[in-house]
Amino acid sequence: MTHSLVILFAIILLTLLLFHEKKENRKPALVAKTILSLLFVVTAVIQPHLIPNYYPYLFVGLFLCLAGDVCLALPERYFKAGLVAFLLGHVFYIFGFATLTKIGQWFSLGALIFSITSSVVFFWLRPHLGIMLIPVLVYITVITVMVSAAWAVFWKTGLPVSGRSLILLGAISFYASDVFVARNKFIQNEFLNRLVGLPLYYVGQFLLAFSPGSFG
Repeated sequence: MTHSLVILFAIILLTLLLFHEKKENRKPALVAKTILSLLFVVTAVIQPHLIPNYYPYLFVGLFLCLAGDVCLALPERYFKAGLVAFLLGHVFYIFGFATLTKIGQWFSLGALIFSITSSVVFFWLRPHLGIMLIPVLVYITVITVMVSAAWAVFWKTGLPVSGRSLILLGAISFYASDVFVARNKFIQNEFLNRLVGLPLYYVGQFLLAFSPGSFG
């Protein structure tokens, strides 16, 4: 019942957020986005923490992403702060996934696939990056490690498949959403990026937020 209410509330908030993004109503969009992002943090808190070592890292990662969301909804000068917040969020997700699997298992077919994909995205963005080239390269590297670690959690551990699935699907959704953030920032600023990217992002975050209680 609690999960259903969270999902319903999230869908309502996401719909409001997309509406205000479409209308370019900055303040209402900021309010909707902040509440929606706070909801995925709260969702993680209220889950049973069946693997205690994993949860604290996930919680910090989600909280940092909340901070990143707020920064990206603010004027342009806060973009770098948002990038740093998300970068650190991914680092804590990596720490969390490291509690579930051995780091040596991260070097896999999945890591190769994500590395190739990330390289293609980077070279696509590169002509448009300017002084942001190095920060974006670092960010892409870290998120690639994050999603590769999630792949290893799914394929290389004997944990319950429900929890492993949420982690992998959540990480991939987050990874994919960042392509649209980058396109919006560096290639073409248009509503289509938010229409596709925001649902991907929030699906990813909520899947990760539900994961601590899905290892039973």
